[in-house]
Amino acid sequence: MKTQVGIIGAGPSGLLLSQLLHQEGIETVVLERRSRDYVLGRIRAGVLEQGFVNLMRKAGVGDRMDREGEVHKGFDIAHGNNRHRIDLEDLTGGDTVMVYGQTELTRDLYEARDRMGGIVIHDAEDVTPHGLETDTPFLTYRKGDDIETVTCDYIIGCDGFHGVSRKSIPKDRLTLYERVYPFGWLGVLSRTPPVSEELIYARHERGFALCSLRSRTLSRYYVQCPLGDTIEDWSDDRFWEELKSRLPDTVAETLVTGPSIEKSIAPLRSFVCEPMRWGRLFLAGDAAHIVPPTGAKGLNSAASDIYYLFHALLAQYRKDDPSGLDGYSDRALARIWKAQRFSWWMTNLLHRFPDRSGFDARMQETDLDYLFSSRSAMASLAENYVGLPF
Repeated sequence: MKTQVGIIGAGPSGLLLSQLLHQEGIETVVLERRSRDYVLGRIRAGVLEQGFVNLMRKAGVGDRMDREGEVHKGFDIAHGNNRHRIDLEDLTGGDTVMVYGQTELTRDLYEARDRMGGIVIHDAEDVTPHGLETDTPFLTYRKGDDIETVTCDYIIGCDGFHGVSRKSIPKDRLTLYERVYPFGWLGVLSRTPPVSEELIYARHERGFALCSLRSRTLSRYYVQCPLGDTIEDWSDDRFWEELKSRLPDTVAETLVTGPSIEKSIAPLRSFVCEPMRWGRLFLAGDAAHIVPPTGAKGLNSAASDIYYLFHALLAQYRKDDPSGLDGYSDRALARIWKAQRFSWWMTNLLHRFPDRSGFDARMQETDLDYLFSSRSAMASLAENYVGLPF
């Protein structure tokens, strides 16, 4: 098989890039190790920056998102029994975010790929890039007992933190930056009405909590938990009681509980790989960078990578201009590090660190006090939360 752009990974990043390129007449083949049902079964965050929303519309897959997504003009930060609203629209001069589940977003992209006859190959085992430093790179993969080959001009690695793409770059050519946080997030999805129309981030002495949602009837809640905890340690009853204890009384009293339909524990880490290009291989999304979910930047950081790659590939094929591809890594990383800074700051602001000192606790309280007393500080938070320009 021959194509112009080979894409590893059929998550939102890989599918979105494939869709954008296909619309411009640039051929792609997407290889995915898992089944389509598995990909669509993954529960992920769903707070979309305006830039991501615009990119979905440009790709022709924004109709259902615009119908069913929830436009959020702000969110709350709770501290003890106090709630402070961050008015995104007012503080940024009109910008908002869209709450739309990543599972639904991925489904929309799959359906668009089907309509256009896009090639997405699932259950592709042992995907391996070759010839990355040549003008004729190619991919091999195993399908049953057969080894298949895809020759292409460029390879895009959208296969996540544990994927093969980053591992295909010589270790001595990479610089890795990482911080692993000493806690995780226990997340519960329930078919209950959300406790609030907007997200509530809660800082509490017992630990962080987040009230989020997927729709008017589907809620997503999180509590900070020790890294050593397992799902078996947390019955539904224990989770609801712990969540209530970390929320303001007026919120806890109105919380509607119910059976969990999905429950998971996610460790938190900050991670960046430099550079994001090696020869004809380009990394995007979690293959190159991970953020703690506190600032809702994971999926949105991947979107900025796809934006830069799409325009760089378009310039290459339309104008024979390689400058976008040559500058991709530096341009993407400049924005990624700003997203890393914001996510790191939000995580430090709102979580209880097990080894914190009395000084650390007072600094955290002072940071919150300053935030709520300064419009400039809230404007900075809002600017980062809605998303810096691509």
